[in-house]
Amino acid sequence: MKIMVGMHHPKQFWMFKNLILAGQKKGWEFMILVSEKDILKDLLKSAGFEFHIIGKNRPTILRKCLEFFRYFYNTYRYSKKFKPDVYIAQALPHFGFVSFLRGADYYIFEDTEKVSILHGITIPCCTNVFTPDCFEKELGKKQIKINTYFELLYLHPIYFTPEPSILEILGISKDEKYVILRFVSWTAHHDVGHLGLNLDMKRKAVREFSKYARVFISSEKELPEDLEKYRIKISPQKMHDALYYATLLYGESATMATECAVLGTPAIFLDNDGRSTTDEEEKNYSLVFNYSESLVDQELSIQKGIELLKQVNLKQEWVTRRQKMLSEKIDVTAFLVWLIENYPESTRMMNEKPNYQQRFK
Repeated sequence: MKIMVGMHHPKQFWMFKNLILAGQKKGWEFMILVSEKDILKDLLKSAGFEFHIIGKNRPTILRKCLEFFRYFYNTYRYSKKFKPDVYIAQALPHFGFVSFLRGADYYIFEDTEKVSILHGITIPCCTNVFTPDCFEKELGKKQIKINTYFELLYLHPIYFTPEPSILEILGISKDEKYVILRFVSWTAHHDVGHLGLNLDMKRKAVREFSKYARVFISSEKELPEDLEKYRIKISPQKMHDALYYATLLYGESATMATECAVLGTPAIFLDNDGRSTTDEEEKNYSLVFNYSESLVDQELSIQKGIELLKQVNLKQEWVTRRQKMLSEKIDVTAFLVWLIENYPESTRMMNEKPNYQQRFK
């Protein structure tokens, strides 16, 4: 079995890492094609994975569109050499077009509703698109809903064991509270029109949370001097350890909010569009609190953070909530290995008997 994996964001490294490791044990061959973005190369190198850079992440919609031709050419070139049986990625147009031209299978794993253009381009070319069952958008007959969050691909307790050494790295004592603030760059194609937290509110969050806990900031943007001193200084591989032991996450990243939900850490997420995953995590499990980017909600979200930091036995309560969530969700990595190993019978079975997935709890 030859599998080509596309990664254009650090999250996608984590999503497919355990599939690659499991597949290698079965003798499957992998080729990884990546975009030059953020810490993605460092993560791949740390895992010992070989990879090929096929393009660079660009900050504007126009430049992203122009870069597509480079992505397409390089994907086609590597595909001719590798001859993959299956392509796996999120919604990547170049993977869609190349897999279609080659008559190969393309599995899309998608958990963001707000990328209609990408869905319109890639889904007609794919074999199936897998989404969490809380996904609100209907994507047609190729869509298969699975009872999970994609963050469980790498943070399910089967695959992730937190390292307490992160506390020493951060200079945190065993019983000391700390908060991680996450600010994003808002340059993704689905971020057009978003402003996020304003600078005054970022400063207010730091000022107010500092009364109850140590504060660290993770930011894709440059920070002003008075906030730069709070920047968290750890390797990317240690971030999930830091999130696990944190008392609270506060910020603009849907991925980090859901990562905290599956780790049992309270999270406050601000975004005008919201996400179906964080909505469900609030409604069904009370693991995440969702707010818009309005000034009123920014104020309310800070007050919610203060309320949580004052709460006694907060982390113990979240452990219980997390256990309920884990008991109801499947091990999506095991499901994915089964899906590939048994294709096409597996997708036929999922279309006819979608509850078959429950065997992977």
